[in-house]
Amino acid sequence: MNYTELTEALRIAMEKQDGVAIEALVVEFQPADLAEFLHDEEVDVCLKLLAHLEIEERAEVFGYLPLNTQFEVSEEMTVEGLAQLLNCMDSDERADLFNLMEEDRQTAVLKLMAKEEREDLRRMASYEEETVGAIMTSDYASVPVTDTVVQALDKIRKTAPDAETIYQIYVLDKLHRLVGTVSLRELIVSRPTALVSDLMETDLITMFPDQDQEEASKLISRYDLLALPVIDNQHRLVGIVTYDDAMDVAEAEATEDILKGGSVSGLEGSIKDASKFMLYRKRIFWLLLLVFANIFTAAGIAIYEDTIAKYAVLVFFMPLLIGSAGNAGSQASTLMVRALGTGDVVMSDWARLFGREIIIALALGLTMAFAVAFIGHFRGGYDIALIVALSMVSVVMMGSLLGMSLPFVLKKLKLDPATASAPLVATIADATGILVYFGIATAVLGL
Repeated sequence: MNYTELTEALRIAMEKQDGVAIEALVVEFQPADLAEFLHDEEVDVCLKLLAHLEIEERAEVFGYLPLNTQFEVSEEMTVEGLAQLLNCMDSDERADLFNLMEEDRQTAVLKLMAKEEREDLRRMASYEEETVGAIMTSDYASVPVTDTVVQALDKIRKTAPDAETIYQIYVLDKLHRLVGTVSLRELIVSRPTALVSDLMETDLITMFPDQDQEEASKLISRYDLLALPVIDNQHRLVGIVTYDDAMDVAEAEATEDILKGGSVSGLEGSIKDASKFMLYRKRIFWLLLLVFANIFTAAGIAIYEDTIAKYAVLVFFMPLLIGSAGNAGSQASTLMVRALGTGDVVMSDWARLFGREIIIALALGLTMAFAVAFIGHFRGGYDIALIVALSMVSVVMMGSLLGMSLPFVLKKLKLDPATASAPLVATIADATGILVYFGIATAVLGL
C-alpha cells in the first residue's frame, strides 16, 4: 500500500480500536511517513502508535518528528522509557531534545543511561545553537592508521550498525587524532594485506565544533562531501556533519532569508503549529516601521501640492513610477542578497558590480521610459510624456542601485544582508521616487 492507502487504513483501524490491525499497519509505514502522520495527532495517540514499534524503529520515527512535537511527546513518557529512546536516537537529535528538558528530568534520564551514552549526550548537548557542534553526530566509522585492510573491514562490520554513514571511514592515530580518510569502496577493492595508511587520503577538509553551521553546509555542497569531519584544537576527531544534516541547515537558512525578504523576523518551528500571538509578534515590528517610513512618501507629496493642484494628470503616473522603482530595487536586492549568501560575491566586488548595474539599470530605465512615454503623451501631451520618461529612467536607476548596494552596506555594518528585503527597499524607493518625479515635473513645467 502507498502512503495514502496506509493512512486511510490506519485511521479506520483506530476508529474501530482494532489493536491487531493497528500494529500490522504501523510497521508498514516508512519512518518519515509515519512521523508525518503522527505530527497531526494528539500526544496520547502518538504514544500509543509508537508503542507498537521496536525501540530502534521508534527512535528512528521519533527523529523525523519536529523538535517541538518530540518534546511534547517525550514529556508524557516515563523517565525509563525516555532513557531507552535516547539511547537509540542519533547523537545530534537526542542532544537537541535533551536541551529542551527541565534540569531535574535531564538528571533523572542521565542516571538511567549507560556511561558511554551519558558522556556523549552531555558533550553533544554542550555546544551552542547555530554551531557545527550542535548538528554533528558522534556516530561515525573509524579505524586505526596501523590496520591492514582486512583488520579495518572487520572493525567496520562491528561498528557499522551504529554509524551514521560508513561510506567514508576516518583514520585515527593512537591519540584519536584524525590523520586521513579512506572510502569503503577503496577498502573493498584493495588487497587484504594492504595498509590503511597507504590507501588513505590526507588532504582533508575539516571544521571546528564552534564554527558556524552554515559554513559546514557550504563546504559540503562545494566539495560534494558525504560527511565533514569535525576536530578539536588537538586535531582529535569529535564528530562528523553528514550531508542530510547539512541540507537541513541550508533549508533552514534559506527559509530564514525568505522570511526576512518578506519582513518577517525569525519564525521558530512550523507555521502550522505557530500561535496567533507569535505570528503577530513576528510580523508587527517591520509593519510598524514601514508605516512610519511611508510618512516620508506622504511628506514628499505634500511638498509638491501646488504642482499636483495645477497638473492633476501627474497623479495618474505616480503609482506606476514609484512601483517601478520599488520593483527594480527589489530585483537588484534579491540578486545581491542571494549572491552574498552563497559566497558568489564578496565585499570587494561592490565597485565592479555597481559600475555594471549602472549600465543595466540605464538600459532597463530607457526601455520602460519608451513604453510609458506614449501613455504620457496621450494623457497630457509632450511635456507630460517628457516628465514621465525622464522620471522613469531616474527612478529605475535609483531603485536598482539602491537595491544592489544596500545588502553590501548592511554586511559591512555586520548586519544580515537579507534585511535588505523587498518591502524595505520598496519603501525607500517610494519616498525618493516621489521627490524625483515631482522635482523633474516642477523643473520641466517651470513651476
